[in-house]
Order: sequence, then structure tokens, then C-alpha cells
Amino acid sequence: MGSYSVPIYYLLTHILENEIVKPREITSNTIELGSKYSPDFVCTPFKYTLGTMIESVEDGANILLQMGGGCRYGYYHELQEKILKDLGYSCTVLNLVSGGKRISYQELKKYPIKIKKRHFLKSLIITKKMVFYMDKMDDYIRMNRCYESEVGSFDKVRKEMLIAFSKVKGLRDLKKTYRKYKKKMTSLPLQIPEKRIRVGLIGELYTLMEPAANEEIEKLLNSYGFEVKRYTNVTYLLFQKKRKVRKYLKNFFVKYRMGADALDNIYHTKELCEEGYDGIIHIKSSFCTPEIGAMPLIEKVAEEHDVPVLFLSMDMHTSKVGFLTRMEAFCDMLEMRKE
Repeated sequence: MGSYSVPIYYLLTHILENEIVKPREITSNTIELGSKYSPDFVCTPFKYTLGTMIESVEDGANILLQMGGGCRYGYYHELQEKILKDLGYSCTVLNLVSGGKRISYQELKKYPIKIKKRHFLKSLIITKKMVFYMDKMDDYIRMNRCYESEVGSFDKVRKEMLIAFSKVKGLRDLKKTYRKYKKKMTSLPLQIPEKRIRVGLIGELYTLMEPAANEEIEKLLNSYGFEVKRYTNVTYLLFQKKRKVRKYLKNFFVKYRMGADALDNIYHTKELCEEGYDGIIHIKSSFCTPEIGAMPLIEKVAEEHDVPVLFLSMDMHTSKVGFLTRMEAFCDMLEMRKE
């Protein structure tokens, strides 16, 4: 899921004695593999992750670790494991968060996974901090890449930072590396226009966070000269979401949890409107039930504040030409409204 393979690979190589198979980047082959063996009307993350599983098993993995929860995705691992076995692959799919319940250490011991207890806590703290630093830098990039004087300068520094993160020796080294690349990033020259157009991105977490699932929408918006704000990242999902959802239920007209990120996205629409954002793009995988339920309420909130919303559903059959045409039309409309 995006660049989060960097901290996860770092964590697993430091806490497990087992050989770790690094998953390949998602390509058209990954998507075709996953879609070929998936039920037709299942959501996109199922297909993309199944494709990655098949590639990983072919690369030698026999235990596949997965995290899922918050919606029906928390139960997908059972079906994915059955599909893999029907295809003749000998492997175990282990969901670390199943149906909202985390797997216990005692249950984990049933599998041939050798944990290095001595390094576990230290590596966990470093990984958590690494994710936090990545998310902080990505927030800055989304807001400023559209104004870069030299095209590609932000992406170049970010790539260097991720490589450096994967090689850190400890927490102190990580902090030093972060400060170095933060200084490098914030020193890049910018050309900021008088009229700035700001767009908020909301929607289903996997489609938002995996560039291969959303046609690299953030880069595209930045290339049009638009600032982008996205709430959903791993820091938010693991360390902020639970507390904020309780606040949303107390102080908002939606009084019930709607599953996955639906409630969050309705509230984020309200926040984006109140902060004066020029437009909102809601992106989800096809057949994502919680987001389908949220869409009418998102539209209602946006209409009350006179902020345009573009709804996009993505899967392997999404036409890139059609996607670009809708994006260009929406962005042209935002520019005209700004004028």
C-alpha cells in the first residue's frame, strides 16, 4: 500500500528470524492476476492484494501476513487463502486483524514464525516513528509539490529519504535522517501564485493510499498546480481515528458508525468546506458499500457550503482516458470558479 512497504519490511526483518519476501510493486500484471481469480463483484483491494499474494508465493513466500478490518475486508483472508489453495499454492494466509480483533501472541506461536523478542519493542518504536515521519513529509509534499520550480525535485528527495530510512541503525539515526531530509525538502525553491486552488481528497483508504489504484491522482492534481489535502494515512488510521470518531459521533448530525471510513469522510467534507477548500474529490473502489452509503451525505454537506464534489469509482476496468477527461473537466471548472 503505497510506500508503507518500507517501514513494514524494516520491522519484519528486525523482529523475525524468518526470511522476508519483499512484495513486488503493483503492476498491470499484479492487477490482471488478482482480477482473473477474484469474484466479479468483490471490491478492488481484494483483487489487488490477491494479485500481490500470488506474486509473493511465486517468489517463495509460504506464510502471507495481512491486515484487514473495519469492513468486510476483515474476512477476506479466508476466501483469498481458499483461492490460493485451489490454484495449487501451498501457503497460509494469516490476518493480524480479523473482524476488528487483533491476533494474540499465543495464537501467533501456533505458526512457524520465529520472533526476536529482544528487538521487538525497539523495532516497533522505530517503525512507528518512521511511519509518522513519512506521513508528515507526504503532507508537506501534497501541499507544495504543485509549486516546485524544478519538476520532479520533491519526488527525488522523497525517494532518497525512503532509501535512507530503510537503512537506519536506530531511533537516533532515524531522527537525524528525518531532520536532514526535512531541511532538504523545505529548502526546495517554490513559485507560489497569488490565487491558490486547494482540493481535498477523501474516500476509501486503500484506493486513496495506493497510487496504482487511483491513477496517481495526487501527482496529477499537483501537476495542474493544485494543492492537495488528504486526511487518511497510517498515522491517522492507527493512532488518531478511534479518538476522532468518538468526537464526530458527539458533535455531528451522523449519530451512528457507518463502517470503514464512511463517517470520517462525511466529517472531513465538513472540515474541508469550512476551511475554504475549492473542491473535494471522493475516490473509492467499485462496490465499496460503506462509501456508497456516505456519498449522499457528502453531497448534502458540500451543497450546503457550495463546494463542488467529484465522485470517482476505481477498478481494473476503469478507463484511464475517461478518468483523465473527468479530472480535467473538474479542474477546469475549479479554475473558472476561482476566476
